[in-house]
Amino acid sequence: MSISFKEAVGVHADALHLRAERTRVLAANIANENTPNFEARDMDFGAMLERMRDDDGGELPALGADGEALYRVPFHPSRDGNTVEIGVEQAAFSQNSSDFQTSLTFAAMKFKGLAKAIGGQ
Repeated sequence: MSISFKEAVGVHADALHLRAERTRVLAANIANENTPNFEARDMDFGAMLERMRDDDGGELPALGADGEALYRVPFHPSRDGNTVEIGVEQAAFSQNSSDFQTSLTFAAMKFKGLAKAIGGQ
């Protein structure tokens, strides 16, 4: 009898995958803080996670191609058309990092429980 990774850790595998993708998007926003006409992007984490869970394959939906990318509306528009606000991006990046660590901790606890069960403890 084999154990599926997705069944073993539940939603946390998909959450880790999405958090890693969101980290990439937020890092790109921060890196392009001074790029004229750059539009800051983000994703609706909850909607994308639900979509991944509903999808049989569990594939990460493509950002941008089918409207999954969300663009931030700046609080204070800049003259050069850049919508990156560094404080907003840093806060989102920090929160995403914390959420990633939380999901990683839950996945690790699941694996420890599985290891105990396999070991007969």
